[in-house]
Amino acid sequence: MDYLDKLESRTIFIIREAYHEFKNIAMLWSIGKDSTSLLWMVRKAFFGKIPFPIMHIDTSYKIPEIYSFRDKYAKEWGLNLIISRNEEAIKNGVSPDKGRFECCNALKTEALKQAIKKYKFKALLLGIRRDEHGIRAKERYFSPRNQDFLWDYKNQPPELWDQFKSGSDDNSHIRVHPLLHWTELDIWKYVQRENIPITNLYFAKNGKRYRSLGCLPCCSLIESNASNVKEVVEELKTTRIAERSGRAQDKERAYMMQKLRSLGYM
Repeated sequence: MDYLDKLESRTIFIIREAYHEFKNIAMLWSIGKDSTSLLWMVRKAFFGKIPFPIMHIDTSYKIPEIYSFRDKYAKEWGLNLIISRNEEAIKNGVSPDKGRFECCNALKTEALKQAIKKYKFKALLLGIRRDEHGIRAKERYFSPRNQDFLWDYKNQPPELWDQFKSGSDDNSHIRVHPLLHWTELDIWKYVQRENIPITNLYFAKNGKRYRSLGCLPCCSLIESNASNVKEVVEELKTTRIAERSGRAQDKERAYMMQKLRSLGYM
């Protein structure tokens, strides 16, 4: 096996381990490159028939192309798609203009908590990587949350020699992170090899493209001439620009992501 095969094999093992332990499970799909790659491997893990729901947290502020991509492939891949929105917060006018921390917490974290309670999910698969953000480097493959969905990042279980604490207490749930060992460049090389469908937002038009996707008011285009997957791969081999440099919430207070994740954020 080459190194991409090894990365994929480890991810598929973790996916299957999670499903073995928790039948009431779902996967979060942001429609970005990482979660779409994870969804691709989930489909592989179960031979094309995913035995649990795929959930999208809809803030109502996503880039329009994200919605069209989601709907197209949810239908094409036969997904059991759950769309969760914090309708009360949206009705009350919560938006990035009124504070990005408050907006993320209400429209993402609370919407996620509402879905977990509604569907009684015991575990969630997420497509996050350790190299993506400093706070995510503190994560584990199987990361417990308490009954209030809070993450104690100072008290994470050790994962030595591939021994995972995949069980959970009755009053908690588990976040499962099968992509922790991947890098941004690994993901793009895998997308290239597997020919995974990816939204065109990642490809340059008029010298600009998105490198990281989120809500429209909080994402900025970066300077780039990479107009296809091969060119993105080549660009990433030499770039010194941080992956999430275009995400507004990452530019605010240094502890903002840590605080959001401690409250249950993705």
